[in-house]
Amino acid sequence: MSLDGLVLHGLVRELQALVPGRINKIQMPSGNDIVLQMRAGGKNEKLILSASPTYPRVHLTSESFVNPLDAPMFCMLLRKHCEGGILEAVEQLGFERIIKLSIRQRDELGDLSLKTIIIEIMGRHSNIILLDPATGTIIDGIHHVTPAISSYRVIMPGVRYVAPPEQHKQAPLPMDEHLFARLLGEAATALRGEERPSEGARLWEQALVASLSGVSPLAARELVHRAFGSASEASVLLSSDAEAAARLWPPFHALQQQLEQSGLSPVIVEQPSGKSFFHIMELTHVAGESRTFPSVSACLEAYYSDKAERDTVKQRVSDLIRLLTNERTKNVKKLEKLNETMRDAEQADRFRILGELLTASMHQMTRGDRSIDVINYYDEEQRTVTIELDPLLTPSENAQRYFKKYTKSKNSLIAVQEQLLQAGKEIEYLDTVLQQLTSASMADIAEIRDELTQQGYLRNRGKKDKRKKPNQKPTLVCFTSSEGIPIYVGKNNTQNEYLTNRLAQSSDTWLHTKDIPGSHVVIRSPQFGDATLLEAARLAAFYSQAKESSQVPVDYTLIKHVRKPSGAKPGFVIYDHQKTLFVTPDAELVKQLPSSVK
Repeated sequence: MSLDGLVLHGLVRELQALVPGRINKIQMPSGNDIVLQMRAGGKNEKLILSASPTYPRVHLTSESFVNPLDAPMFCMLLRKHCEGGILEAVEQLGFERIIKLSIRQRDELGDLSLKTIIIEIMGRHSNIILLDPATGTIIDGIHHVTPAISSYRVIMPGVRYVAPPEQHKQAPLPMDEHLFARLLGEAATALRGEERPSEGARLWEQALVASLSGVSPLAARELVHRAFGSASEASVLLSSDAEAAARLWPPFHALQQQLEQSGLSPVIVEQPSGKSFFHIMELTHVAGESRTFPSVSACLEAYYSDKAERDTVKQRVSDLIRLLTNERTKNVKKLEKLNETMRDAEQADRFRILGELLTASMHQMTRGDRSIDVINYYDEEQRTVTIELDPLLTPSENAQRYFKKYTKSKNSLIAVQEQLLQAGKEIEYLDTVLQQLTSASMADIAEIRDELTQQGYLRNRGKKDKRKKPNQKPTLVCFTSSEGIPIYVGKNNTQNEYLTNRLAQSSDTWLHTKDIPGSHVVIRSPQFGDATLLEAARLAAFYSQAKESSQVPVDYTLIKHVRKPSGAKPGFVIYDHQKTLFVTPDAELVKQLPSSVK
């Protein structure tokens, strides 16, 4: 992973500027994340500690978080032992991915109390542990590890803390060229002795990772690239470990100087495929667009914020997606059955004709007959038709049976058509909400849940959000076009209804993807140029089910031509006098246009 010991070393050097800082507030927005709000150096700072199995990290952040109504137990424990305390030290254990925060606080009796928060960044085994340094025992951890899970390390209250197993690697600092060459040579020899030895650049990358603490495969590839330039040149040097080490030493020594002098160059490189990497040194071996940052924290926040939020949102809405998908499947099956009933109902005239033919041929039938062949007088060719009979019924009752089928089929046509229309609208509504969940932020989820509760998809558990005021207006994302015109986007049905039916004026322009679930978009101005219209159409296409498509049709019309039918589902409108644009969604446009929440 990109977040290796070298990156953490640079980060810890930055975070030491928080010492001595006061921890004013502790929050736990999710089951993996802790946010420490601090006052340090005359500024208010927010430090996020994350033990997410997907995106574990530590960095300063300016992001706002939505917190649960009831604080989790681990959060309450941290507040008890650390809130109001002073951050005395920020340390990294060697060059490992472990950070230790030392906190001094006065307890209920006024006595000084020392506590330690340990953040272990180890992929899916990441953890945040509150420790009593005086006894070395664990007060609690954000994730418990029982003896059934690990016999080596148990993370439970009252258990003595045991550090993760040592990797027995050499720290990059301090290190001279002689030690560097010896360690690299020993690692290369050991790798050659394996069953499937590596060759060329791959060998030296693995040698750097195997011998040096904190060096990830990404950092090793960069050092090898700077030393050899290409894999073929590295292959030539296999015969001389000393020469290879001599070539690797200058880029490694330059990295050492960067670490010692805090002359780091945090960078994110985005490849055309969409994959991205980050580190504290330039990644010259990765082809793509590079962005540099003034600090390691700024780099980590830019890299992780969107990814982590999407991951958290995905976890929060997984139950909703499952529920709505099941409901959609039920309605699709219902449509299939209704269409089958519709096809049967369309044969109503056939039942009437058979009943009339039986009435005309009643003298040819007797009770007990199972069928009768009669001439079809309604057929131009006067062909014979075989009509099945119920042997238990009289001829008259058999004729009446077909007339009853005719009446039933004719009456069911109206009911089936209404149910077909209703099921179609239900599927359209479910598709819209599913699309909204794919682009929802943490703030949008509560509004979507409230809507689904009101519509009867979720049970009302009686809990009310105390922070939500009666008739509170939903927040909307407002983009500013290149011409300076405000463009509002509703990201769920609550926002769509407020935007279209209450906020927008009759002379504003309304946009929506044609016959595709998506957001309502409103240009809040009676006058604007083609550039604003095109940007608004691209926003409508991006915030729709067709965001990955090209040439998406987007309808636009004036708000006065948009209306909600009586009794319609939330967010559903009908409109006329529209024109259509064909645009391709542009994620870069969404990033570049200035936006704010209103």
